[in-house]
Amino acid sequence: MLTRVWQEQAFASAALDFELAKRQLDPRDAALATELVYGVLRTEPALEVRLARVASRGKARLEAPLARAHLAIGAYSLAFLDRVPAFAAVSEAVRGAREADGERTAAFVNAVLRAFGRALEEGGRPALADAAAESAPGWLRGALRRTLGRAGASAYLAAGPVPPPIGLCVAPGRDRADTLAALQAAAPDASIELGGASPHAILVRGAGDVRRLPGAGEAWIIQEEGAQLVALALGAREGERVLDACAGHGNKAWLLAHQVSSSGAVDAADLYPHKLEELARGPAGRLVRGRHAVDWAAGVGEVPDGYDAVLVDAPCSGTGTLRRRPEIAIHRTAEDVTRLAAMQVAITRRAATRARDGGRLVFAVCSVLREEAEEVVARLVLPPGADDPPVHLEPAPFPTEPVRGLAGGTASLRLLPHVHGTDGYFAASFVVRR
Repeated sequence: MLTRVWQEQAFASAALDFELAKRQLDPRDAALATELVYGVLRTEPALEVRLARVASRGKARLEAPLARAHLAIGAYSLAFLDRVPAFAAVSEAVRGAREADGERTAAFVNAVLRAFGRALEEGGRPALADAAAESAPGWLRGALRRTLGRAGASAYLAAGPVPPPIGLCVAPGRDRADTLAALQAAAPDASIELGGASPHAILVRGAGDVRRLPGAGEAWIIQEEGAQLVALALGAREGERVLDACAGHGNKAWLLAHQVSSSGAVDAADLYPHKLEELARGPAGRLVRGRHAVDWAAGVGEVPDGYDAVLVDAPCSGTGTLRRRPEIAIHRTAEDVTRLAAMQVAITRRAATRARDGGRLVFAVCSVLREEAEEVVARLVLPPGADDPPVHLEPAPFPTEPVRGLAGGTASLRLLPHVHGTDGYFAASFVVRR
């Protein structure tokens, strides 16, 4: 998994889920594999600095990716895992390095890890939270400090649990407590509890493939708790016409469709036709009325206008999802954030033209960085230029609870894992004026 993330830019969560399902590991082994993958991805830069201090050459990074992975796993186990004996961590790393890159590399790994273990015994283990914060790339630490302050940035980078529990969204109108009871009966050894931020959320841990649990796709869908709040931020009402402008696989459209009920209608738009095809085959398929492939950065395509409300969950850096996607810190750059912010402005302005005069629009990103948040809002509220779509976006408080309360009655909301227990999001509410 580590070499796939480093070399192929794979998503750790999806790749790990696939491998664990294929190999059908004992639950304890699956938990350890998950801990090692997420732990190394969060802390390897900090561990590498510490390993270099005890390496004879003053350098600990190995050229062979698989050998590098075994060294990192061994170091992580020594530094942070109490239940893995030191001799076992070293032995496994040496064996793996030997198979990956030969006897010389194995000898180097053995010497470095033994010296590292002695250093930990003498100086104490580092705190996992500190190592995670140290390991974030400089551009990300700087962006978070500008947004949240130094203490807030450290708390954000150290926030757990990692990975977080699986979020389920219970359909509006369904009793959440009854749904939880049915899930607990089907998976008695799992940890299942009500979410604290979204009134529709149930949080599950240790249940295996939750899609096999009762009610999947009908009574509930898999959806992270903060993502539920983003959909709820639109305040969709029964009978309204609603557009999910960047629908992806349709999870937010599913929730919106339940809110507007059969007397209303939800349409879904996305840049990628294959995502709309997957949406049609998924739980949202029978609930979403129209599907439109459109490149909002270039135009509005064949998307009709006159919607009562438009949700723009725009493409972004994804830095709000670090707890479940730690590879984001490896793959993203400051230049990506600048490019994506410009795209967010263009997409939102064009999607706004599909709302009726006086309609509502919510802009959202799974990022907490101000470059993709307040700075984008500041550009959106400027009067349209000669080349911009002829609409004005006026900030307005979120229309309904619980988002109105979380935002304190203001027109924007930042969700933070160490504050709200959700992934990180930013959302802003507007009224559209033609």
